[in-house]
Amino acid sequence: YELACQALSPSFVFFFEQKPAYDVRPRDWSSDVCSSDLMNLELLTQMIVNGLIVGTLYGVVAMCFVLIYKSTRVVNFDQGEFLLIGAWSCWAMLVKFELPFYVGFPLTLVFMLIFGVVLQVVVLRPMIGEPIISVIMVTIGLSMFFQGLVSWIFGGYTKAYPTVFETASVNIGGLQIETAYIMSVVVSIVIMIGFYFFFKYSRMGLAMRATAFDQQIAQSLGISVKHVFAASWAISAVVSAMAGVVVGMGHGVSSALSFFGIKVCPVVILGGLDSIVVAIVGGLIIGVLENLAEFVDSQWLQLGNMYDIAPFYALVVILMIKPYGLFGTKNIERI
Repeated sequence: YELACQALSPSFVFFFEQKPAYDVRPRDWSSDVCSSDLMNLELLTQMIVNGLIVGTLYGVVAMCFVLIYKSTRVVNFDQGEFLLIGAWSCWAMLVKFELPFYVGFPLTLVFMLIFGVVLQVVVLRPMIGEPIISVIMVTIGLSMFFQGLVSWIFGGYTKAYPTVFETASVNIGGLQIETAYIMSVVVSIVIMIGFYFFFKYSRMGLAMRATAFDQQIAQSLGISVKHVFAASWAISAVVSAMAGVVVGMGHGVSSALSFFGIKVCPVVILGGLDSIVVAIVGGLIIGVLENLAEFVDSQWLQLGNMYDIAPFYALVVILMIKPYGLFGTKNIERI
């Protein structure tokens, strides 16, 4: 017996030494079922909370998507690369230059502000007046270019952020929530409130709203449409970088982060391209939907990868029912 135990792995030794060959005691199956239901309920609650947290980030990135579209009428397909570049830039500040987070993070936002302005002025401003399909192809080309550039500079492997918070997770109502996720909720709420006051009271915000309503009328009233375009891209780059840093802190940073921008497309289609506020609602819905899909798949379907696929199933269904989005408005043009 001892020789057999030595030949077997430690797990098997533990099994043989701890458990008898037969267990004739009656088993209380009802308690097992109750405990299983309780575990499923806790898991479901945890996944719904995770969905709401991730949904706030989806909503923030979707706000940037809608901001660029309403201001410039450009569908920005390199939105995910803004997250990617921002996350890698902050990582380089913290790891390569060994700056503290409270210094590296603001420097990252300043860099992304300049990056957004330069990108709009150098690449996209010459495309004003060109067919929409040409501008869309330019954004797709920029997406592929930035992905290749970032992979060449930083490599293709996932790299973790240094420890920013002393406490990795916090227990709230019996649920373990990562500190980075709590930061993401706080940052998202601050961004949403900032957007509200920016568009309600600031001069540039009012100019952006006028430009989104009609570019020609706004220009005739003395609004610099070029400055509005540059500001919209700069704001989008900064806000997306903040979201990228938060996601990178929780899951590490790699080229796969750019896929986050693609997952925003169902959010935008769900809410429509008309309202920044509705984009937030769409983000929350998609965030909860993909987590519920993962829960159902893990418990019953066993198909796998439903977390990534479910939002795009919703996208197809929404486009079949309401091509302008659930909350969008029809655009009627006279010929």
